[in-house]
Amino acid sequence: MIVLGLILLIAGILLGIPILTTIGVVVLIIGAVLMVLGSTGRPVGGRRHYF
Repeated sequence: MIVLGLILLIAGILLGIPILTTIGVVVLIIGAVLMVLGSTGRPVGGRRHYF
């Protein structure tokens, strides 16, 4: 999700489409939160690790 967020963020900036930039930031933040929760050992979505 982090990679997808970065791709959408960069595409939104390069193409000048603000909705892509917004979606990219949201997906990037969600991916970062899931990564932090998974790395602390807290189960995310019924799984111990989120990858």
